[in-house]
Amino acid sequence: MDQSVDQPSLISASLVAGEAFQPFSLRLSDADHGLIVLCDHAENTLPSEYGTLGLEPDQLERHIGYDIGAKALSEKLADALGATLAMTRFSRLLIDPNRGEDDPTLIMRLSDGAVVPGNARHDAAECARRLDRYYKPYDDAITQACAHVTNVTGRAPVLFSLHSFTPNWRGHPRPWHAGVLWDRDPRLAVPLIELLQAEGDLIVGDNEPYRGELPGDTMHRHGTMKGLPHALLEVRQDLICDDAGVDAWASRLIPMLERLVQIESLRDVLPNEQRQSMTQR
Repeated sequence: MDQSVDQPSLISASLVAGEAFQPFSLRLSDADHGLIVLCDHAENTLPSEYGTLGLEPDQLERHIGYDIGAKALSEKLADALGATLAMTRFSRLLIDPNRGEDDPTLIMRLSDGAVVPGNARHDAAECARRLDRYYKPYDDAITQACAHVTNVTGRAPVLFSLHSFTPNWRGHPRPWHAGVLWDRDPRLAVPLIELLQAEGDLIVGDNEPYRGELPGDTMHRHGTMKGLPHALLEVRQDLICDDAGVDAWASRLIPMLERLVQIESLRDVLPNEQRQSMTQR
């Protein structure tokens, strides 16, 4: 398989048999750095059969529908770095791929004050249907991306997950410009925090505004449990809500990621015993 960095391969979600709606996009790269950019909440799109889940359309434009700015920034980083890129193409309100399958917030009935009528009476069968049609295909795409990087580079994939967070939560302003979420593996997360702090003009959260140890989430499933180097970056949404903001943050992050992927310890999968012995600092 010859997939150059300049012309990466786009793997369509049409690989999901019989599905007209495309639940993910996956672009594979052979770059030796092994970087995989993930965007779990890239779009606010819903399959036609679900309409707007009973919401007014403007509700889907809010942060409850997707991570504002995260898709554009993910694409910009992947393009500049020649990285493998995996993104969802469905709203987090349909089903949240950054949750464990047994997480009570997997399908939200109420999200930041908005009742979601289309989720109000979902049962186990409907949850299983959404898992099979949307959640699992994206999860499988990440597995495919990791296998591809390992096969063509002979090294561990480096998982960099990009999210964004609302500037205000329940009336309280959030001071952080960005936050790095991580659990037990410091190899990528801690150097990323240090580089962001070194910028001098940023308030950087270390497991803020959220905690990084969420059993069953994307980083737990594909990073912690598999011993792969990983980190999740949250950028405040008002900073990347337009092209200028996306460009500014891409300009910050591209040289950081270029440095980070050169860290020698990121080339290896952690042995199981070492994963178990790590504790979050």
